[in-house]
Amino acid sequence: MLNLQPYENPMYFVYLLIGLIPVIIGLFNGKRFRWYESLFSLVFIILIFDADKWPQGQALIAYVLYNTLLVWGYTRYRTKPDSPNKGWVFTLAVILGVAPLTIVKFTPLLSKNPSILGFLGISYLTFKVVGMIMETRDGSIKEFNLIKFWQFLLFFPTISSGPIDRYRRFISDYDTVPDREKYTELFSKAVHYLMLGFFYKFILGYLFGTIMYPYMQHLALVAGQHTFLHLSWGLVGVMYSYSGYLFFDFAGYSLFAVAISYFMGIETPMNFNQPFKAYNIKDFWNRWHMTLSFWFRDYIYMRFVFFMMKHKVVKSRVATAAIGYFLLFGIMGVWHGETWFYIVYGLFHAVLINLTDMWIRFKKKHKGMFPSNKFTYYFSVFLTFNTVCFSFLIFSGFLDRLWFH
Repeated sequence: MLNLQPYENPMYFVYLLIGLIPVIIGLFNGKRFRWYESLFSLVFIILIFDADKWPQGQALIAYVLYNTLLVWGYTRYRTKPDSPNKGWVFTLAVILGVAPLTIVKFTPLLSKNPSILGFLGISYLTFKVVGMIMETRDGSIKEFNLIKFWQFLLFFPTISSGPIDRYRRFISDYDTVPDREKYTELFSKAVHYLMLGFFYKFILGYLFGTIMYPYMQHLALVAGQHTFLHLSWGLVGVMYSYSGYLFFDFAGYSLFAVAISYFMGIETPMNFNQPFKAYNIKDFWNRWHMTLSFWFRDYIYMRFVFFMMKHKVVKSRVATAAIGYFLLFGIMGVWHGETWFYIVYGLFHAVLINLTDMWIRFKKKHKGMFPSNKFTYYFSVFLTFNTVCFSFLIFSGFLDRLWFH
């Protein structure tokens, strides 16, 4: 059978754009053919998980059924008029929500074979499920609608790698049919993002990832044979070429997902906002992989800080924030993988963001001591860019190969 991985080859886009024609015609005429959108999505999910990917398809089916029962059960418990809203029930629901992903992530530590529960996109579906459980706990989500839950969870343009949407925002778009003026604007943006995605992923991503990165790796391996810690200018080339590849490949994919969503009248949030223009590391995380960054901020960091302050575990707000950053980026590092370089990458960013907070507090206490002008701004952008690129060198895993293999 035909198998097409999301946004990986021209035929995928050909089939995709043909399938979108009825959706586009309907929305231009003020109609949303929900039955067709559901059928259209199902067909493309089948194309992703058929043939040799069918074991992943079976895992996806089991995952959807499991989490349907979980979210339905917790919503029913939470929305009862006399619901006690016990914390332990909420905690159990969250643990059950992340359990499949946890098993998938940690199975490689115990077995040479990947987990049978794993499938493309399990992380991003888990973020959606846990987000719904937390918003239901807060009272923001007041009912469970099976069809809308499946539409949200299995929205195929974003199923494999995001961006991560929020249930209420998604359903607000899904329940609404944009007028012609609004949809014309969405259509125009979709075409622009689609073209920009092609330029990013298939031209710049190819240039950095397929041409420059392997060449720089070879250069670094050869030049670093007789130097301290195998340092060389080739390693600097690896750092910059991998950083370029990582951004353009992932940003290109995200633009595709956003473009297809816009064609379907769904304003999926953007994932990148010129991250290499960030003037400090906090600004960087407000620009890089934004839907993931904001998810971790809202559902892990903010809730952890609130819990710590409410129960007065640590009296100092500064200390609480610092601990929260290490928890946040530690989890983010482990989520990427259980290898040392992913964990160090996360902890490195935790250190950076804490140092940034210290610097901001110091400047507030000593106003006027440091100049603030175009030079200092561009210098801070330059410093942030190079620091981030160094963190991506850690993230790439090349240092593991260079030093230990």
